[in-house]
Amino acid sequence: MDTEDYGHLLLATDFEPESEPVVARAVRLRALFGARLTLLHVVEYVPPSMDYMPVGYSGDPLIGGEAGLEAELLRVAEQEMTALGERLGVPAADRLVRVGATGQVIDEVAAELGVGLVVIGSHGRHGLLGLFGATARQVLRNPDCDVLCVKLGQD
Repeated sequence: MDTEDYGHLLLATDFEPESEPVVARAVRLRALFGARLTLLHVVEYVPPSMDYMPVGYSGDPLIGGEAGLEAELLRVAEQEMTALGERLGVPAADRLVRVGATGQVIDEVAAELGVGLVVIGSHGRHGLLGLFGATARQVLRNPDCDVLCVKLGQD
């Protein structure tokens, strides 16, 4: 793929302060290529299992079930996305919040939008097999577009 194909960039963000270098890189690339920038945040699917639900002293759930948790995660993600989109000057139509497995959703959205480059962050680990985080490894398998994996600081 030629860099001339970078007319549409997809930034996958987790809203963490440590990911700011990823955001900055996407913004620089948008300016460099005169590209459209779409922001994506993926809320991981909350499985319907009591094993994952915090309980109080009496053993009663502290929240109103998985649907309530997922709705709250989506509400917070939408707020974060609005703030980031406004800060970066990204139109509301290019601010996406989806639910699912992060790597899979990033690939699906990239294909759906026909982006030329996905920009993600990765917590690099030591050794060849640990070079990229799990999400980055999955997205790097995407045959439809290029992926820029910005290395984040060590944990």
